[in-house]
Amino acid sequence: MGNGFRLALLALWTMANVAATGPASAQSWPTRPVTVVVPFAAGSSTDTAARILAVGMSEVLGQQLVIENVGGAAGMTGSLRVARSAPDGYQMLFGTVDTLAIAPALQKQPPYDSLKDFAAAGMVVEQPIVLIVREELPVKTLAEFAVYAKANQSKMQFGSAGVGSGSHFACAKLNAALGVDTVHVPYRSSGLAAQDLIGGRLDYLCALGATARQPIESGKARAITLLTAERSPLFPQLTTSKEQGVAGVDSYFWSAFLFPKDTPDAVVRKLADASNQTLNRPATVEQLRRAGIEPVAASRRSPAYQRDFTVTEMKNWADQVKASGLPLQ
Repeated sequence: MGNGFRLALLALWTMANVAATGPASAQSWPTRPVTVVVPFAAGSSTDTAARILAVGMSEVLGQQLVIENVGGAAGMTGSLRVARSAPDGYQMLFGTVDTLAIAPALQKQPPYDSLKDFAAAGMVVEQPIVLIVREELPVKTLAEFAVYAKANQSKMQFGSAGVGSGSHFACAKLNAALGVDTVHVPYRSSGLAAQDLIGGRLDYLCALGATARQPIESGKARAITLLTAERSPLFPQLTTSKEQGVAGVDSYFWSAFLFPKDTPDAVVRKLADASNQTLNRPATVEQLRRAGIEPVAASRRSPAYQRDFTVTEMKNWADQVKASGLPLQ
């Protein structure tokens, strides 16, 4: 038997072995803890959602999901790290509308492609956005807020989770609709912005549900309106901005799991199934809702839906960024 024939047999054996063991390895995933990169600071609304989900999903998968906060650049720093990581299923991103659609649209040359550089593993939660003001601000309705803002806009400040974040754009859209120009103060997280609102150092905040819940319930901030198209069962006492006479300011915030591109389909499907099982647990749903977070409908949780939705969102936010006049970075 010649050397050439032996080498050919060895090559065939290697290919067969890879084919046999590759899918089995994916099917047995995970065999060790999985890192979930949250691209915002600890204590942010995104971090809150990820930590609640990680507990239930760890139980389903039989391995711990370890949250790692990697903030910076409106969430793009952590997102880029996952995009460049090995596609072995042991590092994934808890992405958001900020990191997948808004922040990249603000870049002349985005550091990653939200479609090509990730494997979508399913949308999981969404949060309403609420206009909240510091306790001492003498307004209780959106109409009163508009009058006060027009009279005091030169000295008013609003906070956000960073330039290009959902909370930033929500307030920018509201300001444009009201015809006011106030000072934007970006923070590393929505939680830090909420702290300064409570402390009286900010006048208002377009806060995600998880950020808005505690300041409202404690009486340390006042909720004015929902900046969403429809009312939210999470804040049943609040009417929408449209109901209060201001249209065209609808804002929203969603989150999803993503792996690096080329992650085996079996791993992606297993993660999607684990998140779906977790969201079907009444205890998890109750915990999310207490925090101001709503699970997305079951029909919106599949990887396929997320891919298609991301395409729509990227175009939608590219158009909104262009219309806003904000300079590209």
